Amino acid sequence: MSKAAVIFIDDDPDIRQVMAQTLTLEDMTVECFADGKSGLAAVNAEFEGVVLCDYNMPDMDGLAVLEGVRRLDDVIPVIILTGQGDISTAVNAMQHGAYDFIEKPFDHDELIELLRHAQEKRQLALENRRLKAQVRHLARPGPRLLGESPAMRRVLDTIEPLLGTSANIMLRGETGAGKDAIARHIHENSPRGSQKFVAINCGAVPESLIESELFGHEAGAFTGAENPRIGKFEYAHQGTLFLDEVESMPMPLQIKLLRVLEERKVERLGSNTPIDVDVRVIAATKGDLKKLSEEGGFRADLYYRLNVVEVDIPPLRERKEDVPVLFHHFALVAAARHDRESIPLTAAETAKLMQYDWPGNVRELRNLAERYVLLGPAALAGNETALLPEMSGRQSLSEMMDAFECSVITSALNACRGSIKDTMELLGVARKTLYDKMKKHGLDKAEFKE
Repeated sequence: MSKAAVIFIDDDPDIRQVMAQTLTLEDMTVECFADGKSGLAAVNAEFEGVVLCDYNMPDMDGLAVLEGVRRLDDVIPVIILTGQGDISTAVNAMQHGAYDFIEKPFDHDELIELLRHAQEKRQLALENRRLKAQVRHLARPGPRLLGESPAMRRVLDTIEPLLGTSANIMLRGETGAGKDAIARHIHENSPRGSQKFVAINCGAVPESLIESELFGHEAGAFTGAENPRIGKFEYAHQGTLFLDEVESMPMPLQIKLLRVLEERKVERLGSNTPIDVDVRVIAATKGDLKKLSEEGGFRADLYYRLNVVEVDIPPLRERKEDVPVLFHHFALVAAARHDRESIPLTAAETAKLMQYDWPGNVRELRNLAERYVLLGPAALAGNETALLPEMSGRQSLSEMMDAFECSVITSALNACRGSIKDTMELLGVARKTLYDKMKKHGLDKAEFKE
């Protein structure tokens, strides 16, 4: 595969020599070919550059080259060189999918600008294609947790031994910290992963309906119950039930929930017939449930039944190293969903994200990433408050740079699956420099191998 930024095809050796010198002086790599067939052979669907081709050539003219390139990948930019005043040729090329055309003799600055714009478009198209492929991969059942910060590693280390069990788990973390994502990760990586994951927010269901939601009801059990309905416990049989904001559950229902957890049987409202259920329960709370139980606001026996293992989910402000990779992932997902291109943040924009304390946690970051994809980087560049919240909780420049450096190295090690040689090449650093920085940030290459 060609690594050139530009593949130039022209049967005139003098023009090839001039073009090679012109583009080299502009720090653009170029490969020159004397005929369309050999030039076309240097292109494939992974080619990252631009094809610049003369229209009038023997055997295979510019239009034939254009058609050949488009068969390989119809978003590779092809720019056609035409004779002066040959407008009909240019129009014909554009109608067949050429990126643009330029007349001989061409203006130097106009050509360079055109080539740079075309290459930027190609890079964005390839990045978007890669991101969409990643989205399809991430949409499949499997790990959903992103982040290599020490705080996130502690979470992963805590839940790893629990994945092969059916033990009840209590997740504790602020609103938007990612409790739902962690619950799904536990479910999908457990023996129950092929079964249902059923979630209910106990604080979002009216008190008069939550018992029916959890345990179901028979026809006529209460006014409006015209048909029987199974509850979340029955629906989650052999799978996982996620009880979010469990601290909001009314006290009378806590007693019934405790009995279900102990007996592994439910009774629908209006029925006296117990139904066996095999369900793993993952509960989540944004408060201190132990303290609440000591104060009488939550049943202590239910707390201990749910809290076989407690996992504390760190807020995003305590794992800012993960902000860039999370933002990139959320932008990737939003771009695929809205059929938009995902344009990476600049280093300055990334540093600004890492200054913020994220009171809304991962959820707030995800919403910002989606707005960024929808509104575009121009809005961000023109008015930083249009996309970024007011920044508070400032970090020092040294702290921001350390966090950003750690994030970049972590991402590179992930991409290279722990290969030091490949990571050195990707980052353009010497082996000793890379090892020193890995030691500084507590990174171990073994953690990134499959």
